[in-house]
Amino acid sequence: MSDFYFNIEEYILNHSDKEDPVLAELNRETNLKVLRPRMLSGHLQGKILEMISKMINPEKILELGTYTGYSAICLAKGLKDNGILHTIEINDELEDLISKYLKKAGFENKVKLHFGDARNIVPEINDQFDLVFIDADKREYLEYYKIVIDFVKPGGFLLADNVLWSGKVIEQESSNDEYTKGILEFNKFIKNDNRVEKVILPLRDGLMLIRRK
Repeated sequence: MSDFYFNIEEYILNHSDKEDPVLAELNRETNLKVLRPRMLSGHLQGKILEMISKMINPEKILELGTYTGYSAICLAKGLKDNGILHTIEINDELEDLISKYLKKAGFENKVKLHFGDARNIVPEINDQFDLVFIDADKREYLEYYKIVIDFVKPGGFLLADNVLWSGKVIEQESSNDEYTKGILEFNKFIKNDNRVEKVILPLRDGLMLIRRK
């Protein structure tokens, strides 16, 4: 089955737009120099994030979990001409790398970079968003959601990454696996939240698409 999925993904990529050269360079540098490069969105998911953003054409985007900036660049491609993306990263050691590629991609003036705990920073930004992307600490997903939902415009969208968590969401829960617990808690809460519509896309590690009513 692994060969099947590898071949299918290869086919999908071969029949989709090629990776943006700046994103390809960022992809390479992340894999060479940064810990846990699997955290990078990558070509397929990045292109889907870009397309979703372009469909929504948001004026304001909020991202929780910048990492090296790949997904921020993808999402920023859908912004309105006067739009802005606020992105929050816990690791300030990544600032130079993120800033370097935001400039290369031409988004240094459309992306506002914040460092620190998103739970503290989102209320400080205190704005209304058309699109929110959650891809930070899985243990805190539900807390992030409870904070950001009031900052999402009616009719606005949230995207949450890694909601299938390598299939662990359907396995016997480990008593000491706080990451899996965080994802399960988040998924269950969203399922029962009648303020929103939701669907899980089986893309990579699972991408939940949520619309505020």
